[in-house]
Amino acid sequence: MDTRFFSLFLATLSLTLILPATAIANDNTAQITANEPVVDPKIARRMVDESLIDVDDFEFGVFAGIINIEDFGSNSLQGASLSYHINENFFSKISYGQATAGQTSFERLSGGSQLLTPEQRELSYYDVSMGYNLNGETFISKSTVFNSSTYLMLGVGSTKFAGDNRFTVNVGAGYRIILSDYFIVHLDMSDHIFDNEILGSENTTHNLSFTAGLSLFF
Repeated sequence: MDTRFFSLFLATLSLTLILPATAIANDNTAQITANEPVVDPKIARRMVDESLIDVDDFEFGVFAGIINIEDFGSNSLQGASLSYHINENFFSKISYGQATAGQTSFERLSGGSQLLTPEQRELSYYDVSMGYNLNGETFISKSTVFNSSTYLMLGVGSTKFAGDNRFTVNVGAGYRIILSDYFIVHLDMSDHIFDNEILGSENTTHNLSFTAGLSLFF
């Protein structure tokens, strides 16, 4: 009986001493956890030189190629363009080009009849277009990669030919490779659509051009 009473007394005493100590330890642990974050938020910041970020939006270019003037054959074409890149997808473009028309099949077969004077054979146009870029990359080799884009264009303008100024719709597509922050190579195909009545009746003509060019960002 005494032995059982003594064992019960020791158990009660142990609980009396252990429980307060455990509560104090848990309270200290909670305070340490609350005051000291698990993850140190100190992060080393990388310095960025803002002057290295390319913010040039304007692009000036020159081009040369061939334009097929309907009924007058294929002729050399030269011109220049100025583009403004609204964002990475959309851009606006102003283009100017000039060419000299050749002879029609009627003129060649008639043995000397001329439908136009030399001055009237000078063709020049300007157009204002909106374009949309489909951006991508061009792989020259495994270690040489350039940013590039395929783009579509739609615009309106005016064409001076055969002594008249004609309202013109321009539809085109192109491909360009960005060789550096400033230097671009591009290939373009356009259809300049306007009406003329050189052969007696007014009809809508499609005048396709194929050009290659160089341009610079600034």
